[in-house]
Order: sequence, then C-alpha cells, then structure tokens
Amino acid sequence: MEHIWAPWRIQYILMDKPEGCILCDKPGQKNDAQNYILYRGSKNFIILNAYPYNPGHLMIAPYRHIANLEDLTDEELHEHFAIVRRSVRLLKEVFKPDGFNIGINMGKVAGAGIDEHVHTHIVPRWQGDTNFMPVFSDVKVVNEALAETYEKLRSKF
Repeated sequence: MEHIWAPWRIQYILMDKPEGCILCDKPGQKNDAQNYILYRGSKNFIILNAYPYNPGHLMIAPYRHIANLEDLTDEELHEHFAIVRRSVRLLKEVFKPDGFNIGINMGKVAGAGIDEHVHTHIVPRWQGDTNFMPVFSDVKVVNEALAETYEKLRSKF
C-alpha cells in the first residue's frame, strides 16, 4: 500500500476556523481576486484552495449550502461537473500536468475539511511532485504563490 503524506496540511487542520461557511461567505463578499474566485457560474463557482496540495488546486462548489451530492438539483449537478470538465481542460492547457486527483470528500470521517458544503477538488499532479521534504522536514514545497496561480488562470475562465 502506498501512502500519501501531507503534513503541511496540519496548519489548516489546527487553525481556528472562522464562523460560518467559507464556501458561502467568500462568493457573497464580491471580492473575487482577494478570495481567489476564478469563475462564477449560475449555480456553482471555482475557488483556489488556500492550502493547496499542488499549484492549481481548485475547488468547485455550489452556491447553495448543502452537504451531500445527492441533494444537488439536476441543474446544479450538471453545471458542477461541466465546470469540473472545463477546469481539467484549462489546467492541462496552463500547467501541463501529468495527471489529476479529482475527488469529493463527504463527511468528516471521509476527510472533508468543510463537511457541510459539498465541493469537488481538482489537484493537478506531476511525475515526481512529491519528494523527501514533507517526510523528513515537515515542509511542503509549493512552487508557486496563490496570487500567481490566480493570475495565470483568471483570464482562462
């Protein structure tokens, strides 16, 4: 069995979480650049993960505050996965990754950091994008700042 180590995520896990739901609050603030919102559809939006596993780590979420995939309307669901497909195409164009991890964690026990608002993660992956740094020194090397990633992707959406 292979293990994926992500000790840099402990910063997010242990931090004091703001009241409310960031996936509800951020789109309502209407400050997309500051909140790293890349795209707004009619039912869903794309936001950069503030604690990315890799550059280009996106989250697609419905505007509606719901916890479960099965509670999405057909319209929300269709747009959600159309945005996932579009995001993969654009990430391939901009970052040229070797592959992707795409997933939905529903419930805390499944690893959801935001368990009351369903969302899909898209994580670009490159051959050799993991190394000894997280294992030996509790450090993750993310080779690009969020603001740079945002600027690269913003005009594409």
